[in-house]
This record gives sequence, C-alpha cells and structure tokens, in this order.
Amino acid sequence: MKRRFKILAMVIGSALTLPVLADEASDYVAMAKQVVQQASTDSAAAFSLPKGPAAAKDKTVIFIASDLKNSGVLGVMKGYQEAAKVIGWQVRVLDGAGSVPSQSSALKQAIALQPDGIVIGGFTPNTMIPTLRQAHKLGIRIVSWHATPEPGPIEQLYIEDNITSSADDVAKVSAMYAIAKSDGHANVVILTDGLYSIAVRKADVMKSYIEKCTGCSVLSYEDTPLANTSARIPPLTFSLVQKYGDKYNYTLAINDLYFDYMAPALRSLSGKKKGEGPYNISAGDGSESAFERIRNGDFQVATVAEPLNLHGWQLIDELNRLFHDQPISGYVTPAHLVTAENIHQSGGDRNLYDPENGYRDYYQASWQVK
Repeated sequence: MKRRFKILAMVIGSALTLPVLADEASDYVAMAKQVVQQASTDSAAAFSLPKGPAAAKDKTVIFIASDLKNSGVLGVMKGYQEAAKVIGWQVRVLDGAGSVPSQSSALKQAIALQPDGIVIGGFTPNTMIPTLRQAHKLGIRIVSWHATPEPGPIEQLYIEDNITSSADDVAKVSAMYAIAKSDGHANVVILTDGLYSIAVRKADVMKSYIEKCTGCSVLSYEDTPLANTSARIPPLTFSLVQKYGDKYNYTLAINDLYFDYMAPALRSLSGKKKGEGPYNISAGDGSESAFERIRNGDFQVATVAEPLNLHGWQLIDELNRLFHDQPISGYVTPAHLVTAENIHQSGGDRNLYDPENGYRDYYQASWQVK
C-alpha cells in the first residue's frame, strides 16, 4: 500500500497521539514564503481614489499625537503638516505624551480652541466619549490614524474615518516573515502595549500564526508600555536572553520603538553579534532608525512599514471631503514588508517608506491647488 506521508505515532496508555503531517508543515512554510514575496513588492504603487472636492478655504485642524516620541505618529504628523501647507490650512500639533490623562487633556484643549477638524493620532479615545460627543455637537469633524485596528468610521467614538493599513495584514506579514526566514523554526518573543487596542490586536494575530507553525513556538508574550521603552527594554532583553538562551531566535514587536533600545542591549551582551539572532521584526511602522538597523544588520531584519507620509496627506484629504459633506474615500494601503533585499526601493534610501505612486500630485490636482 502506497503511503504519501511518514507518520510517527506514540502510544501513551491506550491513547494514540499523531503529530501534524510533515507535508502539512512544509506547506505552511511555503505559504509563509508566498505571503512574504507578495508583501515585499511595492503594492501601494496603484493609487486610485474617488474624485474629491476642491480645497475648502480657511480651515484650522489640530493633530493630537498619542506620543511624539513614537516614530510612527511623528511620521504621520509630518505628512499632515506637509499636506496642510499645500492645501492652505492652519494646523497645530498637541502631544499626548504617551498617557491617557495627557491625551484626554490635549483633546479638551483642542476643543477649546474651536478648530474645524481634529485628528486623533495613534490612540484609542474610548475613555473620552463625552468629550468627543461635545466636539461632534460643536460641528468639529474628527478623523484618526491608528485609533482602532480597522480602517473606516468608528461611530461610537464620533470618528468619521480611521486611517490605517489592515492591522491583521500587517501582523500576518510580520509573523509569516519569521516563519519563512527560519524555515519553520521560529521561537519568538512578542512585544506589545496593552494601552493600545491596535497593538494588542497585532500581537494576538502574530501569536496565532506562530502557533499554527508546527516547528515554531511563542516563548513569551510581553506587555510593556511604549512610553517606558528606554527604562524597561534593556533589562527585559537581558532577562529574556538569560532565560531562553540560543533558543530565542526571533522577536516580533508591534512597533519599531522597542528595538531602539533592544538592539544596543543585545550588542552589549557577549556572544551576540550583528547579523545574528535574535532577529527582530516589527509589525509597524517603519521608523528611520529601523531602516538604519535593517540596512546595517543591527539586530533588526524587517519592518512592515506603513506609508506614514501618505497617511498624513490622506488625513487632510478625508477632512476636506468631510468639510464638503462628501463621503470618505475608503482607500486602505496594503501591508508592505521592508527587508535588506528591498530597502533601496520606494524611499528606503531616505529611511522611510514613501510609495512612488504619485499621491502628492494626485491630491494637489484633486484639491485644485498649485
């Protein structure tokens, strides 16, 4: 009788336990490599949106950052400022400084200034619903970046559009890269921040994909605040290396910021060299320091970079549509994996992911500005 699979069986008492078939495990790794290949192309190159209105005149918009130490938020804020200058609006930035009380205070301050629009930049304001309701009653239009894992309106928070790549796709690509690069032998530590719903969602999705890989394992799932990375990450790194040794070969984090402090900690350890494990992979957002580490093989091999500058322009465009009482565009950027192999593409030489799809020209033409 022909047998397609080699099956190992172990009898314990009267119970028969069968491991996952070898070919099934190989298929999962092959699927991971296919996902990685697709995400490594500049799939945001095709840029097509529903036609928007001409620029609204004399508008003031306030950007409330979750924490300006977060490179992802900072990158979006710069794009927002660049686009606002082109469209001719007055803009202002308030720093939420990485804490809910500070973010809440910044939101109240923004409303007191009576702007035409507010951008929630990188946090979930689910404890601020009365304040958001007040802004809505005052006619202030509200959009966000990374307020929740899903793009689109968030009705319960009075947010009319949330700009983000799919958090699930970003997390999937990150986990699949670890599986593909390790040929199905990734033993990972996952880093997240429970303060942010999008961070928890990414971490949970990464965990689910690693757990589906027969030869992989999740060594540790660490909830550690982004706001305290400089103090927490170095000792956590030493502890993880001491506990798991060479078995610990990959880190999956929800943000590049963790690796700003993990890479120096790993360099300080004897026996740890650049270009060797643990290999660090970020499920967002594509910081300048992350690009440098990837280019130099400095304990980071990949980031699933979002087009932060484009997202800043999109925030302005979505507000412009809302100021004219028109529908939002519905545009969602695809997940894009940056590694040493493709880092020279689409702005990588400038340490950012900036799709070469003509989005600036498109928006200027749409707004009818020179």
